Formats: sequence, C-alpha cells, structure tokens
Amino acid sequence: MNVNALQRKLIAVARANKPDDRVPYAFEKRIIALIPTTAPMDGLAMWVRGLWQAAASCAVIALLCGAWAFFNPAGNSGDDLSQNFETTLLASVDQGDQAQ
Repeated sequence: MNVNALQRKLIAVARANKPDDRVPYAFEKRIIALIPTTAPMDGLAMWVRGLWQAAASCAVIALLCGAWAFFNPAGNSGDDLSQNFETTLLASVDQGDQAQ
C-alpha cells in the first residue's frame, strides 16, 4: 500500500469534514504520524509461523499415537512381527514344495 497516497486521502477526508469539539487538538496529526511507524506485513514470516505451528501440532499427534500404541493392552498380544512376516513370505515356498 502506498503510504503517501493513503496520507493524502486521509487529509482530504479530514478537510472535507468540519472539526468537532469532542476531537482533541491535533488528533489527525498524531494519527498520521503513526502511519509510517507500522511495518508492512511480511508474507514469508506468516508462512514460517504457520508452518512451525503445523510442525508442533504434528509432533504432538505423533507422540500421542506412539503413547497409545505403546500403552494399548489390546495391541500387546505377544505376536512377533518378524516371525509373522517370515511365515507369510515363506508360505508360497512351502506350498510349492508340497506340490512336487
């Protein structure tokens, strides 16, 4: 946004309206003096902040899922995943040996 154009528009609107007794003296000058002190929005900073918040929430979800998997009594049936995997892979080999 062009600050100079904004300042011109604000001054034009202020000059078009008659001053009111309730408005403090030099109020518009104080407001216009504050306009250049505000920093413009940085789009990259907004993306970075959003991505860090997403990373934090993903880490929390991963920790909760890990804790649930570790402390879940139904999941601890004593089965060994490596033995089940090996049995599944070798099942076709065993069936091939029996056919001969």
